[in-house]
Amino acid sequence: MNETHAPLGLGTEKVGKLLMKYAIPAIIAMTAASLYNITDSIFIGHGVGPLALSGLAITFPIMNLAVAFGSLVGVGASAVLSIRVGQKDYETANHILGNVFVMNLIMGTGFSVAMLLFLDPVLLFFGASAATLPYAHDFMIVILAGNVVTHMYFGLNALLRSAGSPQRAMMATIYTVLINMALNPLFIFVFHWGIRGSALATVISQVIVLGWQMRLFGDRRFFIHWKKGIYRLRKRIVLDSLSIGMAPFLMNAASCLIVIIINRQLLRHGGDLAVGAYGIVNRVAFLFIMIVIGLNQGMQPIAGYNYGAMLHGRVREVLKKSIVYATLIMLAGFGVVELFPHAVASIFTTEKQLVDIAVPGLRWVFAVYPLVGFQMVSSAFFQSIGKAGKSIVLAMTRQMLFLVPILLILPDFMGTDGVWMSMTISDFISVLLAAFLLYSELKTAENGK
Repeated sequence: MNETHAPLGLGTEKVGKLLMKYAIPAIIAMTAASLYNITDSIFIGHGVGPLALSGLAITFPIMNLAVAFGSLVGVGASAVLSIRVGQKDYETANHILGNVFVMNLIMGTGFSVAMLLFLDPVLLFFGASAATLPYAHDFMIVILAGNVVTHMYFGLNALLRSAGSPQRAMMATIYTVLINMALNPLFIFVFHWGIRGSALATVISQVIVLGWQMRLFGDRRFFIHWKKGIYRLRKRIVLDSLSIGMAPFLMNAASCLIVIIINRQLLRHGGDLAVGAYGIVNRVAFLFIMIVIGLNQGMQPIAGYNYGAMLHGRVREVLKKSIVYATLIMLAGFGVVELFPHAVASIFTTEKQLVDIAVPGLRWVFAVYPLVGFQMVSSAFFQSIGKAGKSIVLAMTRQMLFLVPILLILPDFMGTDGVWMSMTISDFISVLLAAFLLYSELKTAENGK
């Protein structure tokens, strides 16, 4: 398929082949993105120290909130783009590109200004202590200064993938990772810029790759590209994008609240090193979560296109295959972590006490991972077919209705183990809910209602 034309093969090529074609580049890209975060943590843990690792963990809620606003635009608009391309509506597809640019500019700037005005109080509320606040502050000052670039980078990459260019989207992520991995040790170990150097490496890598993405969309041979008249916000595009993007937005916003509670509970029951241990658990968990997200990103254009084209048999087939692959991915993560938890934790630090705290966290969090892949695919599937309501239900019940109450109660009886167990219990309940909602959706489709 010529990537400069609309991806018509989404409705005709074999589903298994298409899923591999779209998912493998996305999986490589997401794995690279996860390694990008892991290497940041490794360089900070070994080059700056264990308290810097704890300071980095304190920044996770702000990072999640930034991702929430980015996904509100990027994920929603990319799903709308897939459906419009399936309907052969290429004029609207071009306007989606222009509208994504403008919405990211507005949201990225607004978020940065708001956070910078109240950064230290926010970090203290998120669980920073006198020992970890300087590290968290230095890291976020740089990240927030480049937040508009981050929003643009992720938004345009989502559109590249949905526009039939999964290889280009993959390469954008890989380029970012390689540049970041080259700059991180230079800034930390050679220039001695500490945690701020790690943040600067992140921003610079995204600036460079964003320039490449802008150039790709400047190619007039590509069926969506920069041109006059596409930047005025269209009510229908904005509302559709925000409606579908609301599910990942709420999921990431809820993650922000969850991480705040986790950090505060760990600080209360285990101290600064327990917060650092969560930083390790979080990075390892997200390696496998990001792989499944990559699979979902490969699945979504296929499901969205065929749903828009009324090819429901193909929609069902790509869903089934995605669930199988996601389960295998999470089984692999479960096996590695449960068998070698000390080795995994030791990658990030040589501090024995920190490793000892992280090990039970890794084991508890990964205990139900063989089932979590199914829940993630189900939520992404509802997004891809425009059923934002069910995706929101899945996201919010897991994060808010299930996890928050358990997090607030269980640690009082079981200490730090209670924090880790809370995540396991809520994941299991959310899998049951996903099974019920997906079964109901498929039955409704079968009955033609």
